[in-house]
Amino acid sequence: MLAQSWMGIEANIQINWPLVNTCLQFVAWGVFSLLLAEVIRDIYHALCHQVSWLAKWHNKHHAAYRRDLSVVSLKLYQESQLYHDIVESILLVVILTIAALLGHQWGLWLGVAYAYTFLYGASLRYFQGKIDTDYNHLPGPLEIIPSTLWVNRAYHWRHHFDDVNAYYSGVFPLVDKILGTGLSLKGKTIAITGASGTLGQALTGELLKRNAKVLAITTNPEKLATQTKVMALTWELGNEVQLRDTLAKADILIINHGVNVYGDRTPQAINSSYEVNTFSALRLMDVFLTTVTGPQDKATKEIWVNTSEAEVSPALSPLYELSKRTLGNIVTLKRLEGNCIIRKLILGPFKSQLNPYGVMSANQVAQFILFLAVRDFRNIVVTINPLTYLLFPFKEASTWLYYRVFSKANR
Repeated sequence: MLAQSWMGIEANIQINWPLVNTCLQFVAWGVFSLLLAEVIRDIYHALCHQVSWLAKWHNKHHAAYRRDLSVVSLKLYQESQLYHDIVESILLVVILTIAALLGHQWGLWLGVAYAYTFLYGASLRYFQGKIDTDYNHLPGPLEIIPSTLWVNRAYHWRHHFDDVNAYYSGVFPLVDKILGTGLSLKGKTIAITGASGTLGQALTGELLKRNAKVLAITTNPEKLATQTKVMALTWELGNEVQLRDTLAKADILIINHGVNVYGDRTPQAINSSYEVNTFSALRLMDVFLTTVTGPQDKATKEIWVNTSEAEVSPALSPLYELSKRTLGNIVTLKRLEGNCIIRKLILGPFKSQLNPYGVMSANQVAQFILFLAVRDFRNIVVTINPLTYLLFPFKEASTWLYYRVFSKANR
């Protein structure tokens, strides 16, 4: 009887497939038009920093703000809206209207409507001085770290006062990820532990190519070659707090030191693995986080932690795996505080003193780390193991959610 009733209901339901197909096409073209709008806006913005006659107009926009994003004067602010925001918005409306007319797809008109919202906001700011409609330029201290999913105040602040030739994106950081302008390393002071190791030296070389200054923190200074823009610092395990004054001058701390006891499982091996791979790294993080105190530190200070592929894959060294997984899990927990950007380096086996059987070269790993870092990847996976690319995002997301639900914020 129940089966007959269900069959009767099913027979009475008629799906209008042409209508469903039309709706899906509208949504698909609508999403495409919104992405196209953002790409056009961001490319125009980038051109404003590369083309001299466009830069004359765009520079009014940069001249209108102080470091706390308060406006220098209302007159200058309104001029910046006229010469940049309104011009940009009109250009966006025109290009998207032409695309909609030529494309003969109703969904493309969503992009046109989206472009008009920018023109409307820019017009309010120019004619009425409505500063509060300019969300990414609201004055005041930066209370949250730069977002990786959209452009917030801290993300855009970096474009004005960190590096004007980076951070071009306006709403979604898609173009910055494509161009490699989601993080600028130019002029940054970067402290790196394990600097005398194979990866430490490779990273130092790549950072220098990007015009960064390196603080090479090592327990073996005799292994470091003298280089310009590199300052060598000796430290001892357990004395991390003595590095505070040095770390206060650093924009980025890369925690890269470690030990591998291979198959050893003695009490000494257990203590050594956790002390070097886990606890010293956490102490360094805590020391560095005490230096994130200025009104713009949340936008510029970062920690990169080499937790390794051992977070999700065997490393043929149980204590290395255990200590690195513990470090990785606690880093995930610390990320919930949002004190500064914390990136994870999930690295597969590369040839080094810790792993003479590695199949990748340290130079290749270092190059790819920076390739992803400047595209603002927060979890940087570099490995030849395809399973890691599948397993780590699931592990990280599930662990993050679990910690978010069952732990309390630090107040």
